Amino acid sequence: MWDVIKHGLEHNSLVTAFALVGVIMWISAILSKRLTRGRVHGSAIAIVIGLVLAWVGGTLSGGQKGLADLTLFSGIGLMGGAMLRDFAIVATAFEVQATEARKAGMIGAVALLLGTVLPFIVGAAVAWAFGYRDAVSVTTIGAGAVTYIVGPVTGAAIGATSDVVALSIATGLIKAIMVMVFTPAASRLMGLDNPRSAMVFGGLAGTVSGVTAGLAATDRRLVPYGALTATFHTGLGCLLAPSLFFFCVRGLIG
Repeated sequence: MWDVIKHGLEHNSLVTAFALVGVIMWISAILSKRLTRGRVHGSAIAIVIGLVLAWVGGTLSGGQKGLADLTLFSGIGLMGGAMLRDFAIVATAFEVQATEARKAGMIGAVALLLGTVLPFIVGAAVAWAFGYRDAVSVTTIGAGAVTYIVGPVTGAAIGATSDVVALSIATGLIKAIMVMVFTPAASRLMGLDNPRSAMVFGGLAGTVSGVTAGLAATDRRLVPYGALTATFHTGLGCLLAPSLFFFCVRGLIG
């Protein structure tokens, strides 16, 4: 009986992946409600569970893709890939009303620029403090502080080593989790109660997953607006980090 079920799950790996993620999100929502009274969004808890499962999967299989290295859960590699991720981001952005988006105006553009430059400076400074002295490593880790997507893109473009790229991804993940957790608590202080403030916040915070989960725990109606500028933030980081930022870092530290 188990062999038949296992064969069915392996043969429909993508469906299995969706089912697994659905169960994880269901459990995370219960934990968020019961243990934190909604203060920590279920998405943040789900990411932590996902990281633990990735570690378990990598340990059991000895591979490099976490749970996706196990045949039963191979569909997670496709589900978590760039194609479906970008599709979800674009689908979210379609909920934005153009009239509301225009209200962000120049302040939204400034927030987008600051949200790209300031995290990079902080990430680069942390890399320097931990002993990295070459421009490639400092730039890659700094780019990871922008988002965990910008980090590996930058590292691949300028020739960073795999361990530095991994650190850049870890840096971006930590940032995303922090944004998820602290956004609901600080929403009143930041005035997150309208589309304009959500777009400014999305530009400053930058991480799509962090902004989306944080705003979902604050006010679900604001999610598309924050995700819209956060998406541009990722593109801007991928454009600036391997080029202008890298040249600036190389000019400063050689």
